[in-house]
Amino acid sequence: MARTGKEWHEKPKFPETHFVDTRIYTDDVLFREEQEKIFNKVWIIACHESEIPNAFDYRTFHHPGGAELIVVRSEDLKVRSFYNICPHRGNTLLYDPVGNAKRITCIFHAWTFDTKGACTDITRGKQGYQDRFCPADASLREVRADTGYGGFVWVNIDDSAPSLAEYIGPAMELLDESLGLELEVFHYHKAVVHTNYKLWHDTNSEFYHDYIHYFNRATGMIQPGYFDRKYTGYQNGHASVGSMSIKYDAYDGGAERKVGWPGLGPGGWILIDIFPGMTFNLRTSVLRMDTAIPAGPNKLLIEFRGLGLKSDTPAQRAERVRDHNTIWGPFGRNLHEDLLGVHGQGMAMRERTDSKWVIHGREENMTIHDEGGMRHFYAEWGRRMGRKPFDPYDDNNIEAA
Repeated sequence: MARTGKEWHEKPKFPETHFVDTRIYTDDVLFREEQEKIFNKVWIIACHESEIPNAFDYRTFHHPGGAELIVVRSEDLKVRSFYNICPHRGNTLLYDPVGNAKRITCIFHAWTFDTKGACTDITRGKQGYQDRFCPADASLREVRADTGYGGFVWVNIDDSAPSLAEYIGPAMELLDESLGLELEVFHYHKAVVHTNYKLWHDTNSEFYHDYIHYFNRATGMIQPGYFDRKYTGYQNGHASVGSMSIKYDAYDGGAERKVGWPGLGPGGWILIDIFPGMTFNLRTSVLRMDTAIPAGPNKLLIEFRGLGLKSDTPAQRAERVRDHNTIWGPFGRNLHEDLLGVHGQGMAMRERTDSKWVIHGREENMTIHDEGGMRHFYAEWGRRMGRKPFDPYDDNNIEAA
């Protein structure tokens, strides 16, 4: 029997940790607060060091907190990050997403900067400023940057935040051996989806959604050990899912993967979610990294990177690329289904007026279809926001971090 309108409005009969208010996915005020209290306080992956391999190579990065950044490998080969803003009149310095620049010149008034952030020339500086202002007073605003955990470049615009190592803690231990290798990005693509970033991270945090994937049902769900994988939650909202062996030959007609990954068994799979929107997904022969960068409460840019070993032979790299493109990449067997799922959620959330609840109530002893990973995420979200996920505008809010 269908539920009435009144019943549809009733809170789910679960503990308050097991459901959330839909406004946390759609409310612009909450999103702006997330930018300030979450994204501007945590470490975020901006790129991988292999994407800027040479001195003076740079990438621009739209930080999810809203800032526009530059990530550059300086002449001394150290990776640094700066606001992509000229300190003179606030003009954007670099417009191309990637490039190589020994000198950064502002197109507005031709002030120049080196890749360590120092101002090297102010046009007609002596004539205009005399002794009141000089290049030493006009350096770029530096942003904290650190390279680690597989060679990824992380940035944090909060000068007082804990170090990257303190932020990650033990959450990466399952991948310690794998991320100690020299890695290289061989594939980059991005998707723009009309959804909320938390819905994408939800998809990476629970595998009850494997029912959407025909491929996953054949290669994983019917294989021994699938339902025994355990979630482990860590401080700062991170979580991991224990490894298992995926039977890709169950779908490929007996075809075996020709290349593996050091320290990972045949068909091995390890997934680690880093709060608030990054996922390390190592499967058999390829590491895929997802980074969720919200442009608003209902618009999301997702960056996807496929990585192999820097030591790969041409034949090994070709096999990794084949695996990535036929299984895990944009033309593979399940990514488009994930994107379709979160797009549908985002579309429905924006139109949802009768019911205001999303349930995270599955309990299966913290195994693969338990929604404990999502509950762990929203506990951290509530701590940092100082709000209750199930009632974010309750006057009796919780203490913020």
